[in-house]
Amino acid sequence: MPKVTVDGQEIDAPDGATVLQACEMAGKEIPRFCYHERLSIAGNCRMCLVEVKPGPPKPQASCALPATEGQEIRTDTQMVKTAREGVMEFLLINHPLDCPICDQGGECDLQDQAMAYGRGGTRYEMNKRAVTEKYMGPLIKTIMTRCIHCTRCVRFSEEIAGVDEIGALYRGEDMQITTYLEQAAEHELSANVIDLCPVGALTSRPYAFEARPWELKKTLSIDVSDAVGANITLYSKGREVMRALPRINDDVNEEWVSDKGRYQVDGLMRRRLDRVFVRREGKLQPASWDEAFGLIADAKPGNSIAAVAGDLVDCETMFAAKSLLGALGSDMLEGRQTGMDYDVSSLAAVNFNSTLAGIETADAILILGSQIRHEAPLVNVRLRKAAKRGAKIFVAGPEWDPTYPVTWLGEDLKFLNRIPKELGDAMKDAERPAVILGGAALAQGALGPARKLVDKFGLVKDGWNGFNVLHMSAARMGGLMLGFAQKGGMADIVSAKPKVLLSLGADEMDYAPFEGSLKVYIGHHGDRGAHAADVVLPAASFAEKDGTYVNTEGRVQFAEKAVFAPGDAREDWTIIRALADALGVSVGFDSFAELQAAMISQVPALGEESLADYGALPKADGGAKADGTISHYPIADFYLTNPIARASATMQQCSAELLGPELQEAAE
Repeated sequence: MPKVTVDGQEIDAPDGATVLQACEMAGKEIPRFCYHERLSIAGNCRMCLVEVKPGPPKPQASCALPATEGQEIRTDTQMVKTAREGVMEFLLINHPLDCPICDQGGECDLQDQAMAYGRGGTRYEMNKRAVTEKYMGPLIKTIMTRCIHCTRCVRFSEEIAGVDEIGALYRGEDMQITTYLEQAAEHELSANVIDLCPVGALTSRPYAFEARPWELKKTLSIDVSDAVGANITLYSKGREVMRALPRINDDVNEEWVSDKGRYQVDGLMRRRLDRVFVRREGKLQPASWDEAFGLIADAKPGNSIAAVAGDLVDCETMFAAKSLLGALGSDMLEGRQTGMDYDVSSLAAVNFNSTLAGIETADAILILGSQIRHEAPLVNVRLRKAAKRGAKIFVAGPEWDPTYPVTWLGEDLKFLNRIPKELGDAMKDAERPAVILGGAALAQGALGPARKLVDKFGLVKDGWNGFNVLHMSAARMGGLMLGFAQKGGMADIVSAKPKVLLSLGADEMDYAPFEGSLKVYIGHHGDRGAHAADVVLPAASFAEKDGTYVNTEGRVQFAEKAVFAPGDAREDWTIIRALADALGVSVGFDSFAELQAAMISQVPALGEESLADYGALPKADGGAKADGTISHYPIADFYLTNPIARASATMQQCSAELLGPELQEAAE
């Protein structure tokens, strides 16, 4: 560890650290535009200048200079101050005075650093250059005259997303950042370049001219569009969520979020259920709460009642429903609404045990039946890091573009019965081998045969567990912890023919087999579940209530209430509590705090925001044989996987523009 001196303060810098990192360790703020902790070093903005001895008698770019033993670094000399003022003056030579109408105003790095490190005037009197706008798709608004050529967007696309879509043309003053042939940026993480852009060159197209940052209320929340549980902040104004931005959490999403998690929030205000409906003469008609509850009570369900949880439901709602059914003497609970049925006797066997951060360190990975870019884009970012470190990756299933080199094993799962030599050798030679099982493989009954690979490949070692199941539903692991899984899956509930079916936002299930049941839908959007229901009870979305979610790695996280639900919509647990009164049973709670306390007393792991301990992996069934083929993946349209996204005009536009030709081609 080299010893360096920063403004008279001696510190031990880590091996391989740069001068900029050493200065930050000493508590010094170094201005920068091109440097970013998660991107490669470009060294082209020159804003991070410092004075270093021994060395040439001139300022040096600290982001690209290694920290070495005995360096004396000065960040506050007149030379440094004058140099930074000069760099800022050059950056502003061609920058337009757009601050009053720029969406980056109030959270702009250039604005802030011009105030802190710039001069009070300009000596430039010639004409400014202008750059034509570039089209980067329905999500990214470009005003490239503002671009300062930091190349953060280029490096993100190439290094993090793995999609070489953004680059630079020409040289010097004529240099321009653009997409290839000015086409839309077509990947699931494209809008992260908006957060990275230090000026207003790349801003949010759907959010353009909607609000200023100081007008908005911030609420900590969780992205429910997939099972990764990315940490986000919801920005709201009045009763409307205006935007969602990622929060830094290195264990989950680092500082990225998928385009769907970011932009589906405009669907929170559209196609909402804001009043009670009951079906009369084949049509849903407005009704009162009392009438709806009376209709359910008249069905006299007794213990012939089932509850199916949707993909966006919080743990508190599921526990409330479980308490209601328990009071009625029923245990017909299911969260796998599309009909999947797999062994859930051990949660360790259906968990992402390597953890999201840990999968980066795997050196041989087998992906079974998962189109990870659509099912969990942020996990694909982690796998790309593993591939860059030298990991060998094998994929079983229909081919897709993974953004890193892979070996394809075909669509037939029978290879699990007799492992190909290349796969076997790679796994046995690996120090940290891993298997990732996706939804398509679970649907084909591959969980049992895949568990045999634990012993065959030595997936479990000291400090390492390489057996992973990648779920797609934000509610899945929480539901499994609360017992929302029948041994026979949805088929058992269908065969039981319940008098009342309680649908908790279950919009992906098939309601046809429940024709003889009274279908009660508790949800927030007029989607498939509401269309099939006999009674519609309007509920709150994830942004309109406090709730606990568990991601695919078993990490318990809490989302806070950002806004109030519209119209007559109520928080889900209050609806279930009122329904209990209508049915004449007691559920044991009268407030959210009591409900949460009861849930935590039954499942203590849900009371602590950390990784839940599911114990050791059980022994695999030695007789399990793999059969069948993976002909397709569960997600056909990445942008329209849940009722909020389907109500979003932005997601509909993305689907039509970015996936339209691809989906039509697949349909043919």
